[in-house]
Amino acid sequence: MILALVRAIGNLSAPPLRRVVGLSLGLALATFAVLWFVVGVIIGHTAWFGWRPLNWLVDIFGALAVAVLSWLLFPAVVTMVIGLFLERIAASVEALDYPGRGPPRRASFGETIAATLRLMALTILVNLLALPLYVLLPGLNFFVFLGLNGYLFGREYFEVVALRRFDPAAVRALRRRRAGRIFLAGVMIAGLFAVPFVDLVAPVIATAFMVHLLEGLPPAVAHSPAA
Repeated sequence: MILALVRAIGNLSAPPLRRVVGLSLGLALATFAVLWFVVGVIIGHTAWFGWRPLNWLVDIFGALAVAVLSWLLFPAVVTMVIGLFLERIAASVEALDYPGRGPPRRASFGETIAATLRLMALTILVNLLALPLYVLLPGLNFFVFLGLNGYLFGREYFEVVALRRFDPAAVRALRRRRAGRIFLAGVMIAGLFAVPFVDLVAPVIATAFMVHLLEGLPPAVAHSPAA
């Protein structure tokens, strides 16, 4: 699995992926700027309490709150923004490292959008619900973040990639059989999103990583005919 991640990171410098990486960086930076602005406006222009001095105290910690919420919401939002390019990333990785593979199954636009929207919605919801744990469990909150988001990222990124080779029912069955391995891969992806600057290209790395992970399955599974 470590080798698959290393190969995914190495794919970033490959010519077919450079344009996508550059585009992903631009979209990620724009996404972070918009997210920072929106969260900042909501926090900065909301009178949380009727007593003005207490509102001032809230405003003092507003910058920290903006940073924390933006960090928590960024993985979901940037994945949604870059979601339309995940198919191109997966195809480029396959062309580079697995040229003998047959043509992929043509997943419908609706399947791709549904998987991406589901990831965004679940990630935002779960992290907002877990916000008290992040605040009340210093030192452990990072592991809570890795566990929760590792499950989500592993499941959803695997499904996005696997849908190129299997129908939805087969993807769900395969994900259940390989649940432990996919969860560990998701934890590694969540770790990428936790590293500043690396998080800007984390969706690209995560997609390439899952392609390598899928190809690393036993040949009878990874190379079965597309549905």
